[in-house]
Amino acid sequence: MEETIHIYVTSDIHGNVLPLTYGSNEKADLGLAKAAALIKEKINKNDNCLLIDNGDLIQGTPLTYHYARLNAASINPMVLLLNELEFDAAVIGNHEFNYGLPLLQKSVNESKFPWLSANIVWEESGEPLFGKPYLIKNFRSGCKIAVLGLTTQHIPNWENPEHIKGIAFLDAVETAKKWVPALKEKADIVVVSYHGGFERDIESGKPTETLTGENQGYQLCMEVEGIDVLLTGHQHRLIENREINGVTVIQPGTQGTSVGHVEITTRQSNGSWKVVNKKSALLSAKGYDPDQTVLDLIAPYEEKAQEWLDQPIGVIEGDMEISDPMETRLKDTPLIEFINKVQMDAAGTEISSTALFDNRSRGFSSRVTMRDIVSNYIYPNTLKVVEITGRDMREALERSASYFVWNEDGTVGVNPAFSVPKPQHYNYDMWEGIRYTIDLSKPFGQRITELTFKGDEVDDDALYQVVMNNYRAGGGGDYHMFKGKRIVKDIPIDVSELMANYLLKRGTIQASCDHSWRVKVPSSKK
Repeated sequence: MEETIHIYVTSDIHGNVLPLTYGSNEKADLGLAKAAALIKEKINKNDNCLLIDNGDLIQGTPLTYHYARLNAASINPMVLLLNELEFDAAVIGNHEFNYGLPLLQKSVNESKFPWLSANIVWEESGEPLFGKPYLIKNFRSGCKIAVLGLTTQHIPNWENPEHIKGIAFLDAVETAKKWVPALKEKADIVVVSYHGGFERDIESGKPTETLTGENQGYQLCMEVEGIDVLLTGHQHRLIENREINGVTVIQPGTQGTSVGHVEITTRQSNGSWKVVNKKSALLSAKGYDPDQTVLDLIAPYEEKAQEWLDQPIGVIEGDMEISDPMETRLKDTPLIEFINKVQMDAAGTEISSTALFDNRSRGFSSRVTMRDIVSNYIYPNTLKVVEITGRDMREALERSASYFVWNEDGTVGVNPAFSVPKPQHYNYDMWEGIRYTIDLSKPFGQRITELTFKGDEVDDDALYQVVMNNYRAGGGGDYHMFKGKRIVKDIPIDVSELMANYLLKRGTIQASCDHSWRVKVPSSKK
């Protein structure tokens, strides 16, 4: 007797429900509403289905930001939708903590499905955060499937410490070694749903990133006996039809553009079920009309969010728009200077750093709304003033300077380390309050050829106070020189709110730029 089980997985939805881009309200081929139409079609055709969300669900768009900050008395809209779609479980992702533990706990309480993560535990008791390390689902035939939830252990390097107080993040591989053997005794099939990605090339096994423990997918497949299927995420990659050491792996991208599908054929033998075949594929949601039930459920939340987004905040006199993201990163511009000025004003410091988070940022036109602010500053970051040495500053600038590479045709490109497996434009910082030059003719680690503060050379051993976002202050983005440094001041207000308040207070802002930093290109290749 044979039976086929179908696993459908979403990951890294990041609050995207409707098929649109909030910065412009233009149509886009993405969102949970389209993925929901696909999921309903497939589940209606197939018996024996398991539906999992693999994390980073409740944060990422103005819709979820508005809910978290201004409408949190209502049920979490992302939970509302997963309840409607009858998801079997969700895994805790790193961005689930961004709005604080109380809102996450509320969202878990509102869910009709369990939230899984075996390696996120309370420090005192060692118990899983929400008491659910795994799920076991029984099918009509008697076949049992176990799903173990795991989350990238790197969260303390990014998250606001107040949001994860009293919580420990254990090594995902060691946790799997503990749980998987026990689950093999309880179930016929063991699936690990891991909000993390791959640290090595799937085919060759060669490292593709610094082995920090952020991603351990390859290690899980190689070192943990008994895993049949590994569902992954976090890196926003599209991975299908792959196996590592006999483990079927898949990763369904981001924003609901694809749904992962794993098909497992089992055969009953001597009272138990054995896996006889496995295959994985990505199902594109492109071409599907948004599910009407999802549209109806999200409508009250969306209406409030859109009204909030269109609120006028202030006026810009001059040019603060972005036409070319690369040009914005190659020279000081009014938009980046404005964000740094907001940060310095809030913190009372003379030095600041920030980033242009992605290539969709358009900057500010003459009339600024909340839509403009949250479209350019897309993360719910807060600020910290960190005391660092001049040596730390130089190392941080060298880290940013490695963002650039020279192409053979004499153009500037993005270092693959900042673009593969996913874009990491947010890890290139631009500073204000100091003067510096990045010389692309120099090798990595030697590109900062000028570095001064108030006209004097920055002293390696002197101390400087710098305001930066909480992600960077914790060492996020491989800025290890900041980790563990003294926090002089904590500003627990979202930067987007600080920007709105800055504009509201002044009404009109003059677009200005002091050109305090530059990227120097080799003259022979201009």
